[in-house]
Amino acid sequence: RVLVTGGAGFIGSHVTEALLEQGAEVIVVDDLSTGSMSNLSHLEGAEGPRMIEANAATLPVAALEGVTMGVHLAARTEVAASIEDPAGTVEANVLGSVHVLEALHKAGARSAVVASSAAVYGEVPIPVAEDGPHRPMSPYGAGKLAVDHFVHYYAHHTDLAVCALRFFNVYGPRQHPRSPYSGVISVFAKAAILGEDLTVNGDGGQTRDFVNIADIVKAILIALRTPEARGEPINIGTGHGISIEDLAREMISVAGSPSRVRHGPDRPGDIRHSVAKVDKAESLLGFTPSVPLREGLVTTVEWTRSQQQG
Repeated sequence: RVLVTGGAGFIGSHVTEALLEQGAEVIVVDDLSTGSMSNLSHLEGAEGPRMIEANAATLPVAALEGVTMGVHLAARTEVAASIEDPAGTVEANVLGSVHVLEALHKAGARSAVVASSAAVYGEVPIPVAEDGPHRPMSPYGAGKLAVDHFVHYYAHHTDLAVCALRFFNVYGPRQHPRSPYSGVISVFAKAAILGEDLTVNGDGGQTRDFVNIADIVKAILIALRTPEARGEPINIGTGHGISIEDLAREMISVAGSPSRVRHGPDRPGDIRHSVAKVDKAESLLGFTPSVPLREGLVTTVEWTRSQQQG
């Protein structure tokens, strides 16, 4: 029996689907503030997940009876919003995570994975390794770093074998183009399909490490069953960066679109370069990403098209 917080969201719905395919009983906890039941609608029925519509930060331990594993994905992920409301972000992301970890511990769960983020690093030389330096540039990043320390505490001072996976820029089907910060690929896909200009902030030379949702799910499932990962922060990326300018041109090519690239103003607080050092994921988890960027863009465009037509 597996708990998935944020299970109706972009990443969570894919994790829920994969766990069900493996025969797990899944309990999804999601307050639907950003997640959507439409992400899980194809899974409804006798073999589908049990849905609890609630904030993970207020989840009673009794709701986790019989849970043996947990995947904690619920969070406020908007970086700009975290700058506007640092205290609210800390309450949701840090205190919320501690509550979930404590509930899993008290429920007797054996293992867990907590979603961390490349935002813990800030502007540092690339590729970035897990052991530092850490210079978060937002309350969101600072909060994720704090949670990583709580993961270490719970891993070494309770029976819960938990690790933190630091996701780089995740993309793929079900990522809705509402959040330009986290989902530039989904934003570009929608614009390219509609034949609209793709807006690149600044000169477009900033680089990101884009990792496909299928690889994220694979990493989570491996980590849940890898005791050696206990207490560790682990980068999940590809180890390769692409400039946002080149990404925009690749998207136009994949979509067969008449769109053009135009440049907008720099966005304050943006990190210039973000690329993962992935040696630890390879050595500790035996994980290597398997979806090339262009292949991932094709499936993302296909899904986005189906949503536009639907």
